[in-house]
Amino acid sequence: MTTDTEARAVPGSGLKPASGGYLSGFGNEFATEAVAGALPQGQNSPQRTPYGLYAEQLSGTAFTAPRRENKRSWLYRIRPSANHPPFQPHPQGLLRGGPFDEVPPSPNRLRWSPQPMPTEPRDFVEGLVTYAGNGDPGTGAGIAIHLYLANRSMTDKVFFNADGELLLVPQAGRLRLVTEMGVLELVPGDVGVVPRGVRFRAELPDGPVAGYICENLGAPFRLPDLGPIGSNGLANPRDFLTPVAAYEDIDRPTRVVQKFQGRLWVSEFDHSPLDVVAWHGNLAPYKYDLNRFNTIGTVSFDHPDPSIFTVLTSPSEVPGTANCDFVIFPPRWMVAEKTFRPPWFHRNVMSEFMGLVTGAYDAKAGGFSPGGASLHNCMSGHGPDQSSYEQAVRVDLQPHKIKDTLAFMFESRWVIRPTRFAMETAALQSDYDHCWSGFQKARLP
Repeated sequence: MTTDTEARAVPGSGLKPASGGYLSGFGNEFATEAVAGALPQGQNSPQRTPYGLYAEQLSGTAFTAPRRENKRSWLYRIRPSANHPPFQPHPQGLLRGGPFDEVPPSPNRLRWSPQPMPTEPRDFVEGLVTYAGNGDPGTGAGIAIHLYLANRSMTDKVFFNADGELLLVPQAGRLRLVTEMGVLELVPGDVGVVPRGVRFRAELPDGPVAGYICENLGAPFRLPDLGPIGSNGLANPRDFLTPVAAYEDIDRPTRVVQKFQGRLWVSEFDHSPLDVVAWHGNLAPYKYDLNRFNTIGTVSFDHPDPSIFTVLTSPSEVPGTANCDFVIFPPRWMVAEKTFRPPWFHRNVMSEFMGLVTGAYDAKAGGFSPGGASLHNCMSGHGPDQSSYEQAVRVDLQPHKIKDTLAFMFESRWVIRPTRFAMETAALQSDYDHCWSGFQKARLP
């Protein structure tokens, strides 16, 4: 048994079992226990649970949601999650929640350079920076878009979000999320999702980390329907990984920070709340290696819509119109004939926030760097810059592979409203519009 002193020396060392593991599949009914016999057999909440554990249901949807959409898991924990003192207001830092009305929304195309890593110590919660969002956690719709920039692990501190689920896109460094349902290890090229309400501690095994977060306030992310694509392609369910049960049995003060209705609150527990010994259900954290995405593309002509790159979708009440789509632009072969191969010029009813994990994006010759971001709101005309356009219309169209790149997009049906920080930060590129200023007038006969 690991002692409290040993656990304090190395964050997370009180976790049992010490080695992690994963279960494969998306939305499956999983059952996992860190101690043999901890899962009750035959019913979810027997009069006497094994080892005196406390049975608790974690519901991610309404009890009466259709079975195919119902998300819930049963947790068997050392103490009930209700066992804590009141929460008090916590400093907000640069984290914001809806409604996003600090400054008027801008119709202009916006782009940001990467934010610098903070020089003072900041953990994951302290390093959250909100760039933009829409909707409102009070209405259960919309998204919030954050960056995380951290240079120290959370110690004796836990975080959870009561407003929505968190989709994390690492851009630099290895991020270890010790959740109450198991451990997720995330590196650039992975994405991870932490459901609404699930508590976790963020650890930095290799030093500073940076990345993007889409806080989904609407329907939980799911795999998109494949339609005419058929039964295979895009993200395959078996490639999603959910952690096996792991827990802490630590009696030591732990600060628990939660995000509730857009604001941070804090309470001090007298124990670690990451004490779930066993669980079963279909609501749990998960990760996905984007290298496993099966890209679909044209083998004849014309550049297809970016919807073919959808990894996860949060649907709305309007069929085919998402609260949020998570779309990636990974390495892939380009073979279309007689075709302008980069993304064409377009104006879209949907609003698009883009980020770059690594490499370069094929529609921009410069200015869009890993760790940076761009925002093209509803009906904002955008597309390749002048240099990329000129190269694309003159290049010899041989099959070639776009390599060493990974860009992504959070696409939403609602206008994405930047925060005051995003509109005033030195990272905002005041000359972004200039990349489209060199186009010549078409010559008519």
